[in-house]
Formats: sequence, structure tokens, C-alpha cells
Amino acid sequence: MAREINLVPDIKEEMIKTLKLRNFIFFLCIAVASASVGLTILFGLIVGGQQLALDSKKATIDNLSSKLNSYSDLNEVLTIKDQLGNISTLTGNKKVLSRTFNILSAFLPTGADKITISELNVDFSKEQPTFNFDAQADAGSEPYIDYNVLDSFKKSMQYMRYDYGNYVDKNGNNIPAYCMIETGEDGAILNDSSKGIYAYWNIEGEGCRPKTEDGKEDKTNYATEDYNGNKVVRIWRTPQYSDWYKETEKQGEPYMSLDGTIKNVEHFNSACTTYTGDNSKDSSKPKWTENNECLLVPGGTEGISIRDSSNGLIEGGGLVLRFSATILISPEAYDFDNHHMLAIAPSGRRNVTDSYVQIQAMFGKRASDCEDGDTTCNNKTNAGGGN
Repeated sequence: MAREINLVPDIKEEMIKTLKLRNFIFFLCIAVASASVGLTILFGLIVGGQQLALDSKKATIDNLSSKLNSYSDLNEVLTIKDQLGNISTLTGNKKVLSRTFNILSAFLPTGADKITISELNVDFSKEQPTFNFDAQADAGSEPYIDYNVLDSFKKSMQYMRYDYGNYVDKNGNNIPAYCMIETGEDGAILNDSSKGIYAYWNIEGEGCRPKTEDGKEDKTNYATEDYNGNKVVRIWRTPQYSDWYKETEKQGEPYMSLDGTIKNVEHFNSACTTYTGDNSKDSSKPKWTENNECLLVPGGTEGISIRDSSNGLIEGGGLVLRFSATILISPEAYDFDNHHMLAIAPSGRRNVTDSYVQIQAMFGKRASDCEDGDTTCNNKTNAGGGN
């Protein structure tokens, strides 16, 4: 049997292993150093390339900036650009001041008992628009108590509502506001005594043509009529319950369900008013209810304060109750984006017009002070003879 004899001392063997380990570590150090040098060179090339690119872009920018600054109308262009960018914001914050007369027409009682304004200020500087005005209350019917007129005026604030929304065609597409005619030639609202308020859709106006659900022109025949030489379609603002209500929907026919859903007919989509029907007693003639949650005076009676009330004399010697008032109005009633605004009085009287005739009736000359020795005035006797 062959045998191996180790003639190398143990210490020599350990030295050989140590030398091998040293050589291996040295090799690793050289490899790592080489890789580091390579990466350094690579990063240097990248940074250098980026710097060259930046220098090139900077030179281009400086050249363009020099040309731009040499433009004589630069300031005007920048101003216009900034204003164009703010159009949406400005439009959203825009208030429609003319709605003041619409609101007043709902506020002020008409008829025998009336209130006329001698001075009005509308303040938009606060969160809620504010009416500050001087007025006079005149009880024109028995028992001729002017204070009753004023008291009724204040208590009615909790029942004031407003409404807004969009007119839509039979396919449910919004009709642009400029396509709608809501007042007659005299500025009065279009109103049918038996069916309610309506408006005209100028169907042949530019941008006013009806569209299908996919946005194409709707060639369906619409029931049109002539109004001041224009072909128009009548759209009811108040639902026509008897004509529209059906237990089941029929294709192509006007339809209104008991939950207030309206289809297949031009109508008004209200943002404030919902309609519900109850046919528990008579299925052929449901009882309809209108529910409006938009308060014109959010604080109700707390939203109006009356001050400085006193007797005064109007032209002709009639006695009235002078007073000053402040009313807080819902800001949404003045928002430009809320279209087709409608103020609703407690009695259901609705006005959507700024007609001169109606505005003229709202205002009157301020009543004069009672003179010393004026028995009628001092006895607080109304022009009609009551106290």
C-alpha cells in the first residue's frame, strides 16, 4: 500500500494559506478600485453632458428672453393673459345685482296693504348680501292699522324661498340660458292663469338647436309656435301634472312619476324644488306636493331687524308708518352661475322680472315728519280713517 508523507512543516502550510488569502484580497481591491474609477469616469461624462445641455438651454432661454423683453406690448399681453386665466374665478364670484328687484317684488306686499321703499342700499361686503332700506307701511284696508302690515312683513320672512335651475329639452340636455325668453315685451313674466309659469325656447337661435342624447342634432319635430317672428317652443316651469302623470312610462310621450321624475318632454330642472304625488285615494288624480328647501332669508324672522319706526305723512296728507330695516339674503340667490333665479313669496306669488312698471311701484317718496299740532298725525290715524 502506498503511503504519503507530508514533508512540509505546519507553519509553512499556514504561511501558504495566508499568502493565497492576501493575493485574493489584493485582487478584490484592484477590481473594486477599477470599477470605482470606471463609475467615476461614467458619472463625469454624464455630469459633463448635462452641464453642456444646460448651458445650451440657458443660451437659448437668454436669447428668447432678450427677444421677448424687446417686445413693446409685453406688459399688456401679460395682463390680458392673467385676466383670461382668472375668468372662471371671476365668473364664479360674480353677483347679479339686478335680481334685487326680483327679490323685492316677492318681499313687498301689494294690494290694499302695501310697503314702498324710499331708500335702498345693497351690501355685498359681508358673507351674506344685506338689504338696508327705509320704507313706509300703509294699511289701505280696514282696520287701517299700519303696524299690522309691518308685522306681517316681518313674519313672512321665514316663508320666503328662491328657486333656480336649468331648462332642458325632451332628451334631458340643458338649454343655454341665452336661448330662453322668460318675459314679455312689457317685462312681465310669461304666465298662464290656469297652468302656471312658462318660458319660450328660441329653437332656431344660434347654438339653440335641440340635440340627441349623443350630442347630435335632434331632427324630431317639436311643437312650435310663433313669438315676435321667432319659432319657439313653450316650456312649462311648473309641471303639468294632469298632462304628464302616467302610472307607466310610454315611449315618446310626456311622463311624470309620483316621485317627480319627468321624461320625454321639455321642462325645468329645479335645483331647489322637488315634486311628489300621492295617489292613495284617487289613482287618476294624485295629490301633488312641492317641497322647496332654498330659504331666501336663511335666518327667517331672525334675518330681519326693524328699527326707527314712526308715523309719517305721504303726499295728500295720508298717514303711514315709516321704518328702517335690515334683511340678510342667501348669497346663492345672487350667484351668476345659478341660472333662471326665481323669488317665491309666501302666498305663492312668483316674479322673475325687472320690468319698469313693477320696479316703479316698489319705490316712493319718503314720508315727511309729523308737524307739531297735526292732530291726525299725533292721533296715529291712518289715511283710511283707522288707528
